[in-house]
Amino acid sequence: MPSDGSWVISSVADSELPALRDADPPEQDADLPAARVGAVIVNYNAGPALGDCVASLGAEGVGEVVVVDNASLDTSMATLAAAWPKAKRVLSVSNLGYGAGANLGARSTGAEYLLVCNPDVVAVPGAVGTLASLLDSSPGVGLVGPLLREPSGVVYPSGREFPGMGEAIGHGFLGLFWGGNPWTRRYRRIGQEQHRAREADWVSGAFFLVRRKAFDDVGGFDEGYFMYVEDVDLCWRLRRAGWVIRYEPAAEVVHEQGRSASQHPYRMLVAHHRSMWRFARLTATGRERWMLPLVALGLSARLVLTWAEHLLSPRSRLRSRAD
Repeated sequence: MPSDGSWVISSVADSELPALRDADPPEQDADLPAARVGAVIVNYNAGPALGDCVASLGAEGVGEVVVVDNASLDTSMATLAAAWPKAKRVLSVSNLGYGAGANLGARSTGAEYLLVCNPDVVAVPGAVGTLASLLDSSPGVGLVGPLLREPSGVVYPSGREFPGMGEAIGHGFLGLFWGGNPWTRRYRRIGQEQHRAREADWVSGAFFLVRRKAFDDVGGFDEGYFMYVEDVDLCWRLRRAGWVIRYEPAAEVVHEQGRSASQHPYRMLVAHHRSMWRFARLTATGRERWMLPLVALGLSARLVLTWAEHLLSPRSRLRSRAD
């Protein structure tokens, strides 16, 4: 353990592992684009979903898998050690948050391309190779994200634009109760836009591939975000540094949203609104800075509304609170 006590890299002797070696991914062809990918999965009590995620990445031919565990209390990491002993396991002694956990994992691999993802994501065959090939052919692209589909088949909107002040207000408040309002539809790029390859301001942090040089250029994730908006912030800084963000629906993953957030719903609602406030405070310029006191009041009011809405809504509604 480093002197700061923040993390340890686990090592488990072969004799301590059950005889499940056949679950290891096959040796990878170094000539394939996916073989140059190092996957970083940030885990927190993901249960069996973690194993499904790692298995899908192994099937994709990913060259290396690093799993950062944010002090989980379940058996997901023990199960991983048994089923996938070649996966590198990085154990945090506390819950660092998503961005800090991803940064820790990124420092544990020297891969040319970094695949950062949630533990409750399964890659559809060909997804990683498609994203890696796009980075190979487009040197100006720093980060690319796939189409995200929920297990029900519903497409989760990714590849969005940074909202203006009016759009943020309209979506932020009306979106709680009327998902089809025009501000939300524009912001979430609902409809055929989710099936069109294009440049975007930002893509979902649930699963994306980023060029190592681009990631290092901007210092990785801002660890001041515990949960939520860290993906928006990363893409914002990459674009300011001159990198292009792409959305590529030819690559597809299945994402079971809300597995971790549902364990501490009210804490996650607070974390989401704190993150929105941090992003507004760090990115506002000119006259927008004069509006920040109103933004703070608006976010406080929205937090109260989301708390009330959650009390009256099923668990599935929580999964959209980061929208």
